[in-house]
Amino acid sequence: MSTPTSIAVGEITGLVLAGGRGSRMGGIDKGLQNFNGTPLAMHALMRLGMQVGELMVNANRNLSAYESFGAPVWPDGLADYAGPLAGFLTGLERCETPYLLTVPCDTPLFPLDLASRLGEALLADEAEIAMVSAPEIAAESDGASALRPQPVFCLLRATLLESLVRFTQDGGRKIDKWTAQHRTVLVPFDRPGDAPDAFFNANTLIELHALENR
Repeated sequence: MSTPTSIAVGEITGLVLAGGRGSRMGGIDKGLQNFNGTPLAMHALMRLGMQVGELMVNANRNLSAYESFGAPVWPDGLADYAGPLAGFLTGLERCETPYLLTVPCDTPLFPLDLASRLGEALLADEAEIAMVSAPEIAAESDGASALRPQPVFCLLRATLLESLVRFTQDGGRKIDKWTAQHRTVLVPFDRPGDAPDAFFNANTLIELHALENR
């Protein structure tokens, strides 16, 4: 029997991470800020919905606003805004498919072939985690861009739940420290035709408006 080279859409649950404090936006709820007239989290759900079988949102406030977007909403199980890893944990606890794909709520232009490319790389490498690596302009590089891991864009095997429960119970909060414990493949999104700003995330309202005007 030949090994599959791609993961079926129905085997992936998509999780939009909207549980942060929005501290760089002055504490406002980032996922509810409009991008071209539609809330950021809704953009993420629409782009993700074309690529996965199930959808979920991880949010910690304004839950009814997020619920109005039509996907189940789950808050962190860990206290104190424990960061994206708390969202990963919530997603894995609720995931009923073999794979979970995470995306942040503040990156409205992520690629429409995100799930397929991460899935192909995960299977080809027999990995447990496939993580995006995307061009980013480094401050010290005179405008040159380099590929950098984007750890909030991850395709995870649902079997990693036990490992993540252990890691967070031991006080772990950093995504890269946890993913380093597992076979992780970095997937470059720098092919000809890949949009250079596909993974640009809007941390401030100024950045959000600049992204709208591009």
